[in-house]
Amino acid sequence: MTATIISGKELSERLRGELADDIKELSVQPSLAVILIGDDPASHSYVRGKEKACAAVGIHSIVKRHPASLPEEELLAEIEALNEDSSVHGILVQLPLPDHISENAVLEKIVIGKDVDGFHPVNVGRLLTGKKAFTPCTPLGIMKMLEISGVDPKGKRAVVVGRSQLVGRPVGQLLLNKDATVTYCHSKTEDLASVTREADILIAAAGRAGMIGAEHVKDDAVVIDVGVNRMETGKLTGDVQFEPVREKAGWLTPVPGGVGPMTITMLLHNTVEAARGTMFDVQS
Repeated sequence: MTATIISGKELSERLRGELADDIKELSVQPSLAVILIGDDPASHSYVRGKEKACAAVGIHSIVKRHPASLPEEELLAEIEALNEDSSVHGILVQLPLPDHISENAVLEKIVIGKDVDGFHPVNVGRLLTGKKAFTPCTPLGIMKMLEISGVDPKGKRAVVVGRSQLVGRPVGQLLLNKDATVTYCHSKTEDLASVTREADILIAAAGRAGMIGAEHVKDDAVVIDVGVNRMETGKLTGDVQFEPVREKAGWLTPVPGGVGPMTITMLLHNTVEAARGTMFDVQS
């Protein structure tokens, strides 16, 4: 038995084509503003990828680059101006931020109707209570991968390894909202393998290279690898030992080319939804 590979790259290309068609039918061109602070190479690479993806589907992209020394009050003022600019539909502040800037203050400053990253506490609360909300892009991408692959979480045992606010917690909530029975594991979990082997759907999102081996996986399980770890050789690898797990799982995502492309695609999706203006009755 060899797992069926869920290619996020292929799914993204299909979904981006559909988004491009949707954008042509809108009365406005969706516009995404990205604020980038500092010189972190990974952040600059991510933002370039977002710019390229926006251009490919027809989203207007605005990138505001600032030095790491930018005062917090100036950043908050810029966000406020973007909040008030009706031509801007989505606002994203690239994380991480310099130490002198409060991440919470920044994320809470973005109005919820333009919070295409889904990090505002109101959007988080709406997700928690099963209401319509902008959902963080990586968890949303995972759910879309399951949906397109024909995997229905209803009644399934789902185990999420990792409890971050960006991925672990929200994807667990999304699975719960789809009637899965969800267990969270983390660095303090004892006998991790005994828990993960119960999973019909296993989400590996701890950020530890190769921590999930074949001994952690139930036969025919769906394994979604969220980890992106750069080795000393420069090679990217996930949280899952790909080859051993491939011989045991039923479905498996690769790294790279799995969840990563879906994350940016869901950002495009959220930006289009923001341009539609139908996510909330009140955009605040």
